[in-house]
Amino acid sequence: MAGNDWINSYLEAILDVGPGIDEVKSSLLLRERGRFSPTRYFVEEVITGFDETDLHRSWVRAQATRSPQERNTRLENMCWRIWNLARQKKQLEGEEAQRMTKRRLERERGRREAVADMSEDLSEGEKGDTVSDLSAHGESNKGRLPRISSVDTMEAWTNQQKGKKLYIVLISLHGLIRGENMELGRDSDTGGQVKYVVELARALASMPGVYRVDLLTRQVSSPEVDWSYGEPTEMLPPRNSESLIDEMGESSGAYIIRIPFGPKDKYVPKELLWPHIPEFVDGALGHIIQMSKVLGEQIGDGHPVWPVAIHGHYADAGDSAALLSGALNVPMLFTGHSLGRDKLEQLLRQGRLSRDEIDSTYKIMRRIEAEELSLDASEIVITSTRQEIEEQWRLYDGFDPILERKLRARIKRNVSCYGRFMPRMAVIPPGMEFHHIIPHDGDIDNETEANEDGKSPDHPIWAEIMRFFSNPRKPMILALARPDPKKNLTTLVKAFGECRPLRELANLTLIMGNRDNIDEMSGTNASVLLSILKLIDKYDLYGQVAYPKITSKMMFLKSI
Repeated sequence: MAGNDWINSYLEAILDVGPGIDEVKSSLLLRERGRFSPTRYFVEEVITGFDETDLHRSWVRAQATRSPQERNTRLENMCWRIWNLARQKKQLEGEEAQRMTKRRLERERGRREAVADMSEDLSEGEKGDTVSDLSAHGESNKGRLPRISSVDTMEAWTNQQKGKKLYIVLISLHGLIRGENMELGRDSDTGGQVKYVVELARALASMPGVYRVDLLTRQVSSPEVDWSYGEPTEMLPPRNSESLIDEMGESSGAYIIRIPFGPKDKYVPKELLWPHIPEFVDGALGHIIQMSKVLGEQIGDGHPVWPVAIHGHYADAGDSAALLSGALNVPMLFTGHSLGRDKLEQLLRQGRLSRDEIDSTYKIMRRIEAEELSLDASEIVITSTRQEIEEQWRLYDGFDPILERKLRARIKRNVSCYGRFMPRMAVIPPGMEFHHIIPHDGDIDNETEANEDGKSPDHPIWAEIMRFFSNPRKPMILALARPDPKKNLTTLVKAFGECRPLRELANLTLIMGNRDNIDEMSGTNASVLLSILKLIDKYDLYGQVAYPKITSKMMFLKSI
């Protein structure tokens, strides 16, 4: 082993001392008499210092104190050898330092090349000066991404895209999707993904160069749900409609397109939609072909305008997008939102259900199959964090993080990948739409001033929250999530209850989706809500925790 040769050589020398000049027995007797032990000599004399001066001084002192009978030629040679090995050690250290310097320079060069390879994967605000940050701060700051202004970059990109008229298709099948008054938390299928895809469609349609965005979902004509979910088409008006009204064409903008498939007149959970995916694909294919012809007449000089990309959200939509992508020869993008293999591992660790019971309840193997298919068909997979790539997607047969980086580097350099392909992973953290948030100045009181109409300027939910608090003037910790075990709201309440300084500093508000009656909630959600109520009672958090009852009529998410 380089750098340790001097130690190995010394041990070899110790072993060589074994037999004496005359015979083995005399050497052993010498040790038994305690007159001299090479090991003790090394420990007591040589190891006291490692530089050449100490070693040489030890050797000279040994020469002066040892009796002639103990002066053994082989031991003298050993001492000289140790001295010489120490000099070799310094030489090895110098060579090692040179190698480390060379290796560091090679790493820096490799890191610059890697940043150049992956620069196209990062947004300007995400990228920053990665190489200089790593060089200056070391590995401890590896995960940090500095904030930089990207206004100029966005303006330049906007100017480049203005002449284009792109058509984009998004797919999100399950849940109840509409543009306004979303019933988030109504059930496990109508959650954050619904809000995400609607706002994504709206934001994409407002981007320069994008002419039309279609969000395809399921048409639900059932007495169990609102009539609006049965409308075939719903337009999503842009937030800043005044600035875009002049640029809009006849069929431009963002639309929710509801395709009928699955059980008629019945709203079913996503686990029961898998057998009906081919029916959706047929309906979606017909819509896209028809819309491409219409857009061709409007902006394509009579030639069909095909989608520039099809973006599937969640496994069921990924399965559908893969089929549509292959049929239309259109690039596919995929966002998992949550992944089946990761969920399967979590459920198995909990030990409440067997693998067969998990598959029967969640159709988990069909979901994993769809995610593998989506990996194979996608050009880009969009994730929220690096953790999702390194710890969740790496569980899949169709993806390996290390191999993906190598393949991308080879593609960048126009080197053959021998037929291997993996989708590019793009980390895009979710954002938030702030247009509807109006900051309030002044004190926070239970009594609010009325406006000219005699109505309170605050949303009714504000009064619903404030009535829980004994001291509403304290700052608020706000958590919004449906009462599902994986959202971990019970741990939040427990942590709040066990931290007295935090309770003295702030109040806790839990917005746990829409509900009319606990008895009408699903068993899992009702169980979580009851557990939270028990924790509030256990830690005596009355007056410090708010858990208002949000109903669909309050239109909470439209105005908060």
